[in-house]
Amino acid sequence: MYQHLQYYGYFKGKRTDLNSDCFIYQALYPLVLNCKEINSTLPIFTLAGSLMMETTLLKSKQLMLDHPEGPGVLRLREPRNLFSLPNSRESILAPLWPIECEVIEDRIHHIEWVPPEPEPFYQPAGNEFAPEVMGEDYGTVVYFIDPGISSKDTYFTSSRVGGPRDTIKSAAVSLRDQEDTVLLFESRFESGNLQKAVRVGEYEYELTLRTDLYTSKHTQWYYFRVQNTRKNVTYRFSIVNLMKAKSLYSMGMKPLLYSEMDAQFHGIGWRREGSDIKYYKYNTEDGQTLYCLTWTICFPYSHDTCYFAHFYPYTYSDLQHYLFSLVNNPLHSLYFKIRPLCSSLAGNTVYLLTITNPSKSASAASAKKAIILTARVHPGETNSSWVMRGFLDFILSDSPDAQLLRDLFIFKVVPMLNPDGVIVGNYRCSLAGRDLNRNYRTVLKDSFPCIWHTRAMIKRVLEEREVLLYCDFHGHSRKNNIFMYGCNNKYAREQLLHERIFPLMLSKNIPDKFSFNSCKFQVQKCKEGTGRVVMWRMGILNSYTMESTFSGSTLGSKNNSHFTSEDLKSLGYHVCDTLLDFCDPDRSKFQQCLSELQELLKQKIQRKLSELGHEQNSTWSDISLSDSQWLNNTSSIKSRMSLNTSCWKCMQEDIIALMCSLWAGNWLASMGTGC
Repeated sequence: MYQHLQYYGYFKGKRTDLNSDCFIYQALYPLVLNCKEINSTLPIFTLAGSLMMETTLLKSKQLMLDHPEGPGVLRLREPRNLFSLPNSRESILAPLWPIECEVIEDRIHHIEWVPPEPEPFYQPAGNEFAPEVMGEDYGTVVYFIDPGISSKDTYFTSSRVGGPRDTIKSAAVSLRDQEDTVLLFESRFESGNLQKAVRVGEYEYELTLRTDLYTSKHTQWYYFRVQNTRKNVTYRFSIVNLMKAKSLYSMGMKPLLYSEMDAQFHGIGWRREGSDIKYYKYNTEDGQTLYCLTWTICFPYSHDTCYFAHFYPYTYSDLQHYLFSLVNNPLHSLYFKIRPLCSSLAGNTVYLLTITNPSKSASAASAKKAIILTARVHPGETNSSWVMRGFLDFILSDSPDAQLLRDLFIFKVVPMLNPDGVIVGNYRCSLAGRDLNRNYRTVLKDSFPCIWHTRAMIKRVLEEREVLLYCDFHGHSRKNNIFMYGCNNKYAREQLLHERIFPLMLSKNIPDKFSFNSCKFQVQKCKEGTGRVVMWRMGILNSYTMESTFSGSTLGSKNNSHFTSEDLKSLGYHVCDTLLDFCDPDRSKFQQCLSELQELLKQKIQRKLSELGHEQNSTWSDISLSDSQWLNNTSSIKSRMSLNTSCWKCMQEDIIALMCSLWAGNWLASMGTGC
């Protein structure tokens, strides 16, 4: 990262040679001074450089200053149409790759398909084979790409369509004849990330994943192609450089397989396959601890082209094709707008979608609250894109509920925050070699443009209207089900526990997928740079990270079965459905959930007291909730509940949260407040 910043001329977050990114200050300033009508409406601007949030001269980049003669006049910039000219899918912008990345010309496309029956978890027999990792000294390298860019000592410099100008070299071995049974591997396509394949037996292969570009870490996501398959043969694949100690593969998760022949002849897409699955630790010769995922599989056809993936792929091109279809649907034009939020480090467009129905008056428009949704800050978490896809499918539909939501809210949506990482097949980082979801407080605009511009956009929205909810969609690699992380509102005592109401409502709407018990609401120091915490500190009470498992559900009717892409798309619909419950003028559901949360917190406190060996004799009704005077005298609660000092230190936060919530519930009920 230091070399990356040094290359771009940054030291301590500033770059003295840059002017404002919108206008040249020296040329514009005299015009602004002479324009009395607009002078009072312009914000004060500074010369701190383009890295700071306050350097944008105008609050909107859609404003232009015309000055053919005399003082300048502000007018609205005509937005460019991103996809409609020419009216062809060929007009979609090709992804920009780092110049070090070789890219094959093949266009990879997968059909969407939903299995007719639930796909069960793998049930381990207890005797799964854990092969010893042999390495290339005891096998034959049959696929290899230069790992030079997967190093902390390298950094991103430039990009172009298709990567380098030179003709790409073959990374796989050549077949000797038609009888040669060696598999042909490939991953130099969007989101692919296989670095090396070593043949250690006739039908056995050890695979090494490429780490995130310009880092030496983060191997979890995988996506690659195999050709020259043979049916009725058991193959073994072992990914030998995974780094996480815990994995869903130890809990029954299976890899995903896609067969082009199955897709062509039977309309079958991605499906869960694999036997003899084991995830285990081993030590390399140099003493490094790594983890290996091994599985066996029988391919359905000979001479087929197949793909393996950690989860259902969703590439940057997939997003662009989807947005193309939305833009060119004339029914959407009244309530759907798409604009470039910014360009990524490599120059790929980060899209901002605005969704709302036209308002009948300016006052009605300004009264609308905002909902902000983002996804794919971690490029390997493709499940977040499928949730976003489901949300967009529903909110742009002609459903009465969708129309009502568009009447009530303005939706600001960033469907892919890290397109560069998605394109190159990273699991967690951007081309800066950093986790973007730890850098929402950054002032390095040109190193983290996607995050900087997203935060700036949200800041502008907050200046215009209330943001009711912010949610960043993610994927989770160690837990099953769907759950959320929020932020305890301990500083807004009249709203304590309110941040837990939306997740609880969602769990009631999809009880076979969403686990409220897995939700957490602590604000940890190590998470201060995440979108969830930064937006909460900016004033958004309901600020969440939504985590969707890579595996499946352990709940209800879906117990012990994998999620499909359709399951995650349905989650997007249920987010919309829960928004309607959350903002229902009839507050009975809201109050019912609040009462349930208070009861759950009581039970938690009582369990902790029991674990500490403390007998709880007093009841909650012993403490008056008629006014808030006790809030400033917590020692009276400690005394009334007969808690010793050690118990009080352990329980203080939960007890005060409960008492504040009980008092606030009575107060809100008397006020009859709504969404």
